[in-house]
Amino acid sequence: MLLFASRACRLSIAFSLLAGAALAAVPALSQPAAQWPDRPVRLLVTVGAGGAADTLSRNMSNGFAQFANGQPLIVENRPGAGGTIAAAAVAREKPDGYTLFLGEVGPNAVSHMLGAKLSYDPHIAFTPIIHAANLPAVVLIRPTLPYATLAEFLAAAKQQPGKFNYASAGLGNWTHLFMAYLNSQAGIDQVHLVYRSGAEMLTALLRNDADTAVITVSTALGQVKEGRVRALAGAALRPMPQLPDTPPVARTIPGFDATVWHGILGPAGMDPALVTRINGIFNQVLQVPAVRVAISGPQAADIVGGTPEQFDAFIKNELKRWPEVIKAAGIKAE
Repeated sequence: MLLFASRACRLSIAFSLLAGAALAAVPALSQPAAQWPDRPVRLLVTVGAGGAADTLSRNMSNGFAQFANGQPLIVENRPGAGGTIAAAAVAREKPDGYTLFLGEVGPNAVSHMLGAKLSYDPHIAFTPIIHAANLPAVVLIRPTLPYATLAEFLAAAKQQPGKFNYASAGLGNWTHLFMAYLNSQAGIDQVHLVYRSGAEMLTALLRNDADTAVITVSTALGQVKEGRVRALAGAALRPMPQLPDTPPVARTIPGFDATVWHGILGPAGMDPALVTRINGIFNQVLQVPAVRVAISGPQAADIVGGTPEQFDAFIKNELKRWPEVIKAAGIKAE
């Protein structure tokens, strides 16, 4: 009996020591996440300076340091190749949270379906952190063309295949995808002109170098109000308070709905505790009154926020939705 008790005691002590060691290890594992960041954090964006994604990033960076140990969020522009240059650069980085990516539909849900040979697989290359915001987009036309409505323009384009062109911010970029989707649904053929950002696309319309484009409301609003470009329709189903007289595309092409989403991602393999930490910081940033005003006011965006799991589920749905759209429409990279 004494021998049995002694063995039981030894087992109990051993178990207690192991449990204690495991508990002691938890703070050590979470400590790096709690201390993050201890140096500046880079956020790579897919467009050049002045584009909507760039502006959104800089608005968020203005509220970042106060929740991030005083460290800045440095916005780094990596335009080109439909956003895949920026995406590939982040996918190669260490999963330590110091290089992040403002993801969007092009590099995260579409480019791999357009014939591009990517150095990363969007299904597994990234760690979703937070769905930041959705930006409304509008179909624009240069004002020297005589068409006052989307229906009028589509009717003219059907009669003259290949006469008109449209601008985009790169192969596979959402500006390319949305317009190609509209063209396929409307049964028209437009020539594709590639630029580097929404700002360059807008300039092309102003110079009469491009006939049409789909651009975020925030990028185009000033020029629309001044009459320098004409807004034909909104890409999403929801109304645009900034352009109340501009109907959705769906009024002309039933069922058409396209949302410009942006969210923060990191490289694959990030520590879940670190992901939680970064998600919490950005959720706080998105609640800063000045940041909210800048994003929802001049940027005309819908702030989203939420958990990493919610953003992960959203991206998985996009990875399913857009390839189906692309196949049905026969959209291909030129």
